Amino acid sequence: MRIRIVNAFTDRPFAGNPAGVVLLDGPSFPDQHWLQQVAAQVNLSETAFALPLPDSDEADWALRWLTPATEVDMCGHATLATAHVLHSTGTATGTVRFATRSGVLITTASADGSLTMDFPTAPLTAVPVPPGLADALGTEPVSTYETGSQVGDLLVEVADERTVRELSPDLTALTRFGSRGVIATARAEDPDGGYDFATRCFFPGVGIDEDPVTGSAHTALAPFWSERLGRDELTGLQGSARTGFVRTALRGDRTLLTGSAVTVIDGELTEAARAGA
Repeated sequence: MRIRIVNAFTDRPFAGNPAGVVLLDGPSFPDQHWLQQVAAQVNLSETAFALPLPDSDEADWALRWLTPATEVDMCGHATLATAHVLHSTGTATGTVRFATRSGVLITTASADGSLTMDFPTAPLTAVPVPPGLADALGTEPVSTYETGSQVGDLLVEVADERTVRELSPDLTALTRFGSRGVIATARAEDPDGGYDFATRCFFPGVGIDEDPVTGSAHTALAPFWSERLGRDELTGLQGSARTGFVRTALRGDRTLLTGSAVTVIDGELTEAARAGA
């Protein structure tokens, strides 16, 4: 059983967001405990497990995402990583449909090697700044928004890009906000710098102190910044230590997320590791 580590939302090794990808043979997913053990062993933000669906008219693969601690409802970078593996190995071409806990998600490969994912747009609901958030985040929020159950984050606008980059939050305190965590964002300082907004994402409640590049968060960031900047197509920089770029295109209740990916490790699970599958 092959396991690959793929860097998503980047075109070079050692950048972007790494995800584990395991293509299963079927006919069904292994035991939940085994999936969680593999994800914990890989110890990345998410590990994706993809199962072929040869008899389905609605989707080509079933896809699940697990952090080292739990299974999640939506993950952008691990979906991109899985589509990259399918295309780079010749397992799939063109459009791939994934059946997930967030419905059927469609990915499409472009001639330049980039991949576009069709995700549901997150609903935004303005809410008062929660008590204690400023202290936990380390800065006074400009505005705060809930992002709906599928994303489950608290989106926090802060003063400027420098503030985003210099955040050093109290991660234990941040577990009180959002069912998954906190998205901190601000407009790009340089409008000619190649991106429109900057973001960092903190999810200590699901075992991820800071996620390097978060595709799912951009389903909320796309409508947020499109409204403010007056454009439906934008580019976001996620300013983690690894950095990465996500191109967004708002299409009403759907958001298109585009990025590149590169495989950095390609290996095998040992016989002992596969025994519980």
